[in-house]
Formats: sequence, structure tokens, C-alpha cells
Amino acid sequence: MPSDTAGRQLDAARRLGAELARRLDIDASLELWDGSRLPLGATVTRPLAIKIASPGVIASLLRRPTLDRVVRHYALGHLAIEGGTLIDLGLPFAHGKKAGKLKPADLWGLFRILSPFLLAPATTPERSRDFTGDAAGAGSRKAASNTDFIQFHYDVGNPFYRLFLDERMVYSCAYFTDWANGIDQAQVDKLDMICRKLRLKPGDRFLDIGCGWGALVCHAAKTYGVTANGITLSQEQLALTREKIRAEGLEDRVTVEIRDYQDLTGRYDKIASIGMYEHIGLDNIPAYFGKIRSILADDGLFLNHAISRRASRKGRRFGTRPEHKAILKYIFPGGALDDIGHTLQAMERAGFAVHDVEGWREHYALTTRLWCERLTSRRKEAEKLVGPETYRIWVAYLAGVSLAFTRGSLLLFQTLACRSPRGAAPLPPTRADLYR
Repeated sequence: MPSDTAGRQLDAARRLGAELARRLDIDASLELWDGSRLPLGATVTRPLAIKIASPGVIASLLRRPTLDRVVRHYALGHLAIEGGTLIDLGLPFAHGKKAGKLKPADLWGLFRILSPFLLAPATTPERSRDFTGDAAGAGSRKAASNTDFIQFHYDVGNPFYRLFLDERMVYSCAYFTDWANGIDQAQVDKLDMICRKLRLKPGDRFLDIGCGWGALVCHAAKTYGVTANGITLSQEQLALTREKIRAEGLEDRVTVEIRDYQDLTGRYDKIASIGMYEHIGLDNIPAYFGKIRSILADDGLFLNHAISRRASRKGRRFGTRPEHKAILKYIFPGGALDDIGHTLQAMERAGFAVHDVEGWREHYALTTRLWCERLTSRRKEAEKLVGPETYRIWVAYLAGVSLAFTRGSLLLFQTLACRSPRGAAPLPPTRADLYR
């Protein structure tokens, strides 16, 4: 590339950095391909920086300015975060800081600044690790497709999840009785809170739908004396859970199997669905709650623990935002988020009586932040296990989710219900016992 062209591109990038600094004013820098760093605020004290590997990255994003292309450049290392995490970069905005809105005149100004990149050779990002099928699950949700979705996410390997989860391998929102608690204590407290909300007692037949690596079924059997069964669609989870059951001597009280919820039979006194609701698809909600109610004992209790999104202000069904499309494609194919109002309505229509709804948004913001920090601290091990691209995608995913919970665009609720609205509920008159 001629030196005068390279010089014009560097000058344009520096002018872009100055414009971003004026609009953002954050404690971070922009690092260009020549190693120079440009402050993105009036006072920059941290080593945090957004790194651009080449002028071709800017050219690529100018020609196709989509979130998917940003994700692919990031996964391939063409864009990087140095000296911190995406959470560090995004927290000012999650807490309410806003960049200035772009007016037509501003867009023309940016166009002029970036004109040296318009005809420059672009760095086209190759495909990263993504789900090649119908990631949105728009077609019929058969057990086979559910298995494909789950295995894409979870069968990345147990050793990878060990890098950032707690010692019991609990992969759902922790419960912090004190915000200073570590992830191990918070996950034990979460498991116990679920058991206490369900009022588990010796002899209960307990079902965990989407049991993960078996932490809840083992805790419920050991601590509350229940007979527990867990179902999963992940071979990796099944193998490790069975090892855990044997190691803890629970073979006579805990079973786990590969089974889709649609194929469940039998009768259970207590049922938990922890982080499973997000996987079933919005059109399948009535059938899902109908199936659970059909296998719940007459005096049984059901706890639904699920990520939610805010209700549409106009009362319409949700579209798919770019960030959600990215999660479907690269992390969680088949996922869909409901709003809590519709969830409660669907539960009542299925015949349940709803008793308690508790929001855990801040708990999940902290949980995912701790996961992101733990995974970032073990970068070399993660890259050795799954490769640099998958590592970067996961770090970005955990950071993005933490920021979404922090700013309130993602929510999480635990909802406790019994099988029938008639007669006396199988619950004490108050919930004081849960918080003693």
C-alpha cells in the first residue's frame, strides 16, 4: 500500500478517535494497528483499550456495519479488548451514561473522516464457530432439534466449563445473601433456596428438568432426603453427573437420563425447571406448562427459574434484536425469551396457581460478571481447550449478558406455583422461613 494512503488512513483513524473521545468521554483508549493509543476521554488512567488490527477492519465494517460482522472480527482477533474486559468497557453505559445522538450532519462528518477507508482493501472475516442450522428454531420443535441446540452449547466440553463455573458446576444464576460472597457460596445458597421454596422433604419424588451437571438433584437428595431424577439432552452433562452420583454414594436416590421434556412420564411431588424455559421456544410454552402440570402430583409444587425480557410497550410479540440473533447463532441456538407477564398468564391458562414471583436480576448480573472474570483469568487454558475463537466468543457473551442484566434489558424471575388454584395451597401462611 502506498505510504501516502497509509498515512491518510492513520490520520483518519486518529480523527475518528478524537470524535469518539468527544462523544464518549470514557476511561479507555483506542489502539491502532501501528501501536499508537488514542484516549477516548478527557482523563484516561486505565490500560483498557479497544485494539484494531488493521485498516482493513474499518473498511470491512464500513461496507457492512452489522453486529454479526463485529462479532466475527472479534472472534478472529481483528478487534480486541486489552487491559480489561468488555464489562469494564460497557459498565459506564450500563449505568446510564449515553453517547451523543448522531444527527444527519454528524453522519456526513463521520463519512468524510472515514473516506480514506471506503475504497481500501477490506479484511473479510471468515466464519467463526456458529450454529449452521435454524438457530432461531422457527420450524417445528422436535426432540431431535432440541438435542442439536443443547449439544451445540453444552458439549463444548466439561473441562471448559470447569474453568469458570463454581466447584459444583452450577450453570445458572447464583443467589447472593451477601454481595461480597464468592461464586461457590452463592451457588450453594441458590441450590438451598430452590429446595426450601419447593418445601422438599424426605420421601418426595423430585424432578429437575434440564439438570445440568447434577448439582441440584444431588443437593436435594443429600440435604432433604428426596428421591431425585434429572433429565438432560447433553451427553457431556450426563456422563459427569453419573460420575458425581457414584462418587457421592447416591445411586439409590438419584437418577439422571437423556430425555426430552416432551417424553416425560410418571408423577412427581416437586418439579424444578432451572434455566430450561429459555430453550423451549415461545410457541411451545402452552405445551410445556401442560406437560409439567400433567406429571405434577395434586398437592405438588413447581418452580420455574427463567431469564426474561421486558414486556413490549405496544403489546406486540417481540422481534429479534441483533444482539439476540448473535447469541442464537454463536452461543444458544433455539433460545427465546418471554416476558414475566406472559409467563404468568401462560401458567394460569395451563391450570397452575401462581404463589410467589421473585426477581433476581442483580444476582445474575454479578454471576455472569464473575464467570467472565474467571474465564478471562484462565485465557491460556481456555484457548488450549477450545481454541482462541471460541474463547473470545464466550468471553464476549458472558460480558454482554452481565451488562444486559445490569442495565435491566434482561431480567430473571423465580416463579413458584402449585397444580391447582382450588383448595388449600401446600404452603405455609407466610414466607418468613425462607429468609431466616
